[in-house]
Amino acid sequence: QVQLVESGGRLVQAGGSLRLSCEVSGRTFSSHVMGWIRQAPGKEREFVAAISWSGGSTYYADSVKGRFTISKDNPKSMVYLQMNSLKPEDTAVYYCAAVDQPTGVGVPDEYDYWGRGTQVTVSS
Repeated sequence: QVQLVESGGRLVQAGGSLRLSCEVSGRTFSSHVMGWIRQAPGKEREFVAAISWSGGSTYYADSVKGRFTISKDNPKSMVYLQMNSLKPEDTAVYYCAAVDQPTGVGVPDEYDYWGRGTQVTVSS
């Protein structure tokens, strides 16, 4: 079992920056991938970014590439999402999620473990 707790979401103006944090606990494996998935009101869950727990390979949705950066600190068991140049369309609940040996890191349904989410609201 993997437990995930997100923090850092808040109201921010368009063009601003925000860093989300995810505390990881429980039994993690080198084959785990940690991801950030978001869901806006009335919309489907959307993959944002992912990082492999061991090697550090990163993956991004086209919509956030160049603006968001995912990173991790294994000794601290933390995963981060640095979000710059925020847009109103980035408004959503952001979830930290984990999956072991996924076939597709960009598919939200692949993820087995989820945090409760943190609200990010970007005002125009």
